[in-house]
Amino acid sequence: MKAVSHVAALVLLSVTAYAQGTFVYDQQSADENQYLEGGYALGQQPLGQSFTPSLDAVGFIRIYVSGGSSGTFLMNLRSDSIIGTILGTSSPLSLTLGGASTFVFPAPVTVTPGTTYYFQPVIQSSVGGYGTFVAAYNYSGGMAFVDGLAVPTKDFWFREGIVVPEPCTPALLLLGGGFLLWARRKLSRSMSALQPR
Repeated sequence: MKAVSHVAALVLLSVTAYAQGTFVYDQQSADENQYLEGGYALGQQPLGQSFTPSLDAVGFIRIYVSGGSSGTFLMNLRSDSIIGTILGTSSPLSLTLGGASTFVFPAPVTVTPGTTYYFQPVIQSSVGGYGTFVAAYNYSGGMAFVDGLAVPTKDFWFREGIVVPEPCTPALLLLGGGFLLWARRKLSRSMSALQPR
């Protein structure tokens, strides 16, 4: 019975100990194989993109940030409009020079599939000007917003979805070791029961 409780403890430990997760994409205007010319400065607020998720949560939003030399950014997830209620704010993200940048929410933000939501990148602090890729990506589930106005012919370069956690290597090793120990004890007990007395 003790071995079973030790294995149960190891399973619980492995479930709660996570390394990085796998990104599962839900909505996107493009991927890393497609960048189009065009963009807007991140200072043209309220600035962002509407999108229509098919999953019931948003765990991250990935956009392309360009320019500057260093900066710290946040991503707001809003309902109703580009200036609507903030449902969640990502963890701060520090960048140098920019690039495809993933904003991860501390906890997945619950959303209703098929409903339109809005994301808004915000500069917390920066050295130099920053912008983002906005072009004719033809995303059918939303559109870009610049200076608070809809730009129906343009979309942010973006990808959004959830993060599926993966167990970390030490937890898997611990779980495997615990299982082997349990199996060895069980086999040892079976073998001793077969021994003549």
